[in-house]
Amino acid sequence: MLRAGLSELTAFITIAEERSFRAAARILGVSPSALSHTVKNLEESLNTRLFNRTTRSVALTEAGEQFLRRVAPALGDIQDAVNEMASARDRPSGSIRISSAEAGARILIRNVLPAFLAAYPDIHVEFVVDTRFVDIVADGFDAGIRVFQDVPRDMIAVKFGPDWKFVAVASPAYLAQHELPRTPEDLKRHRCLRFRFSSGALYHWDLAHGAVSTTLDVDGPMTLGNTNLMTDAALAGIGVAWVPEYLVTEHVAVGRLIHLLPEWSPTLPGLSLYYPANRHPPAALRLFTQAVREWAGKSVAG
Repeated sequence: MLRAGLSELTAFITIAEERSFRAAARILGVSPSALSHTVKNLEESLNTRLFNRTTRSVALTEAGEQFLRRVAPALGDIQDAVNEMASARDRPSGSIRISSAEAGARILIRNVLPAFLAAYPDIHVEFVVDTRFVDIVADGFDAGIRVFQDVPRDMIAVKFGPDWKFVAVASPAYLAQHELPRTPEDLKRHRCLRFRFSSGALYHWDLAHGAVSTTLDVDGPMTLGNTNLMTDAALAGIGVAWVPEYLVTEHVAVGRLIHLLPEWSPTLPGLSLYYPANRHPPAALRLFTQAVREWAGKSVAG
């Protein structure tokens, strides 16, 4: 199959329009001899003479006229496409669909989205809040948000936000009626608030103290699928909640909740925005990823 490069086709069209190798060479920023060599290579690859040349004039052959009628519109379409891409770069548009648990979405909505959407008003961002481990490719998402250690290996991950510490907390009213736990095993005798993922799986409590760790399948009077509701239930004195520390820091500081077994609170890597490594991300996702990366970098530096 014969192939002609864009540079050769551009040279051909410019010479045809200018009817002069010298004038075309000035426009293209090359020497006349180099331009002549380019056309010679094109004619040889096509096995067709495209120009009749004399010392005073340049004219298209009949084959050259036919070739120009076919090539010029196609090259024009390519140039239009390039111009459209350049315009899109100046004012990007598109949609980004992200699968995320509520906690991840809230962090980005508060810290990244205001400036990002102001800078790119033609980009639309959609968060689909779900606690399942979603296959973002199979389910049609552009990206997802998970704890870093749970991101699939074939994904590109952009970490953001602080590491997570999980804590057990209960209200003073609850502890007034129940003995303070001294070891993780003591929690099995307490009224614990359970968390259920959208998939139906119940979350087990993973406690760690130095190199020692233990996993508890606790029991209690209530099961919820939202960590904010678990915090509310703990504040109401219903039971012991196992939640990310940032949700209850203020409550613990003023005594509304008590931090239980603080030495057994494990720390997990923070959240990550992730997307497929084997796909070229669309402009909207690429810009959003960059915005998340820049904010995360400033947060670490600060």
